[in-house]
Amino acid sequence: MEKEVAAAAAPRPDKQDSHGNARKRAGSSDRDETDIDLISQLPDAMLCTIISLLPTKDGGRTQALSRRWRPLWRSAPLNLEVRAQLPGIPFPTLSVPISAVSKIISQHPGPARRFSFHGLYAGDLDAEVENWFHSRALTKLQQLHFCCRALTRERLPLSALCSTATLLIASISGFYFPDDMPSMSFSVLKQLSLISVSISGYVFHGLLSGCHALESICMSNVSATDCLRVSSPSLRSIGFHGSYTGKAELVTEDAPHLVRLLIPYYYLRDGCVAIRLIRAPKLEILVPFLPVVHKLIFSQENSMRNMKVLALSSSGYGLHTVINILRWFPCLEKLYVIFRKYDEMDKKDDPQYDPLHPIECLQTHLKKVVFKSFVGYEKQLDFARFFVLNSTVLNKIEFEGYCDYNSESVAYQHRLLQVGNRASRDAQFEFRRAYGGTNLDMHIHDLSVADPFRQL
Repeated sequence: MEKEVAAAAAPRPDKQDSHGNARKRAGSSDRDETDIDLISQLPDAMLCTIISLLPTKDGGRTQALSRRWRPLWRSAPLNLEVRAQLPGIPFPTLSVPISAVSKIISQHPGPARRFSFHGLYAGDLDAEVENWFHSRALTKLQQLHFCCRALTRERLPLSALCSTATLLIASISGFYFPDDMPSMSFSVLKQLSLISVSISGYVFHGLLSGCHALESICMSNVSATDCLRVSSPSLRSIGFHGSYTGKAELVTEDAPHLVRLLIPYYYLRDGCVAIRLIRAPKLEILVPFLPVVHKLIFSQENSMRNMKVLALSSSGYGLHTVINILRWFPCLEKLYVIFRKYDEMDKKDDPQYDPLHPIECLQTHLKKVVFKSFVGYEKQLDFARFFVLNSTVLNKIEFEGYCDYNSESVAYQHRLLQVGNRASRDAQFEFRRAYGGTNLDMHIHDLSVADPFRQL
């Protein structure tokens, strides 16, 4: 197949332009236009961009297409995907083995667009790793994904962060950041992911202080001896999974442009997360918040009137807890409720809802409510019925369950929810089967999505 592709892309031997592109002979206008190699007629810069977006092996194979393509791989920004061979697991066809890295780097003059390394075991190839990051090919690296598969976290080689002036995206996994880590300045870094890492609060604060253009940060299973303090004039999105074991605390000391705070709940069922918002005046999206596991603390300086989207997790027994939380967000427009398994912690008594002191968002702003994992048992119905009877400006209520709804089952649900007595005559009701969940992780860095908790 590769020979057929090479033959189709090869230029005609008759004439070539300054770029080596084939030209048709005069009088050959009757030649079938499908025989013309249009791709090879593109400028070098565009072809190099195409090559740099290809997987490593495919990018290297373009040298075999024709004489025109032969020098382009060395001119294209390097895209290097490396994976270690794991016992019993087929090797990914689009990656290159560790044994090939040094040869590829020695043959490519750089610069590198992306270096992705997965599967390094603690202590393996320490000297080679240092040589890779100090090579000419990786001096202007733009994207770094560096993962260590260690049972105990390995010290992060500081050479991995040497491309401070060009690095746009960085993901570090399986390492610990040394306490003596020097100050670094990342002038253009926009996305940072710290996954299964150990880092002190002091080093974390210093790392963020050196990121002058940072827009989003993902922290998953981060172990810290003290709280993680965020001060960033440019940060817009935070994803915080905390730690699988023990407690985790995140403090947003000064985040004037923070818009969204995402807390994927499935990581934190056995842990505890405390979120302290000191200054985040533009925060609009908080999802999902689990009252029995998460603790949310606001300072007097922080205003919650900008909050537009909120997701809460509840067993159905915590209606009054949720009601009290809604008082914090008077301008809330969209509410997601994720029903989960009952927990003993839900038994605590909460103040009852007092109609004489209505919740502002229910009367003025809340337009949409979505109930996820809706089964329809008594407590869930009580929970949903409250919004049907008390939300006066609702446009739509959606129910996502695990069964197929028909006209009879929907009519039955309407009777149980007292739809005829709904507070908003404009409210529409939709019942549908749930197909998969919402992957919040993919929206931590994707700021183009207005509502990261929408159904995928």
